Amino acid sequence: MRILVVEDDNEIAGFICRGLRESGHVVDHAPNGREGLFLATGEQYDAIVLDRLMPQMDGLAMLAALRATGSRVPVLILSALSHVDERIRGLRAGGDDYLVKPFAMSELEARLEVITRRGLMPAAESVLRVADLELDRMTHQVKRAGEDIPLKPQEYRVLEFLMRHANQLVTRTMLLEGVWDYHFDPQTNVIDVHISRLRAKIDRAPWAPLIHTLRGSGYCLRTPS
Repeated sequence: MRILVVEDDNEIAGFICRGLRESGHVVDHAPNGREGLFLATGEQYDAIVLDRLMPQMDGLAMLAALRATGSRVPVLILSALSHVDERIRGLRAGGDDYLVKPFAMSELEARLEVITRRGLMPAAESVLRVADLELDRMTHQVKRAGEDIPLKPQEYRVLEFLMRHANQLVTRTMLLEGVWDYHFDPQTNVIDVHISRLRAKIDRAPWAPLIHTLRGSGYCLRTPS
């Protein structure tokens, strides 16, 4: 892959570029957001690794400007800001994933593999549909039977995950890893709470239920029979 690394810290940039090149990737480096935007709009990249806080042009400002050009190149945001609100800001600005510093090179490469696989998705699949439920992955707009369904960010992520695995079993472990990025069970009812909230919004009468609990196994979002 050809990857652009936009990072103002020379030590971190060198670490990332060296690791990606050792894995066989072609890597360009920009030391600030302005130069990063120049390269990103003038060259073809398979993915961008973008620092959140930079001089001259903030990472989110660069990302917004890039998305305004119509570019859909996958972007992995790097940041020392770990609060969930900052992650949400990054994803809403157009980021495809968010990795908190410090990080392992192996995790960065794995996340790049994931977001570039998503980038291979045909444009038509940017809109997910199950029965009369529709989710636009570009605008984050959700509708059922033509009616707008307002969702909170985490509710949206749970629904998107279920719709990407429509008519399949989705286990609690899959949700914890795919939505919350937990690789352990925190022993809370966070999944049950979000599923309950989603049902109240998208499965309310007179609509037919789409989200089904498979006791002892997980959940399934499926087309009504």
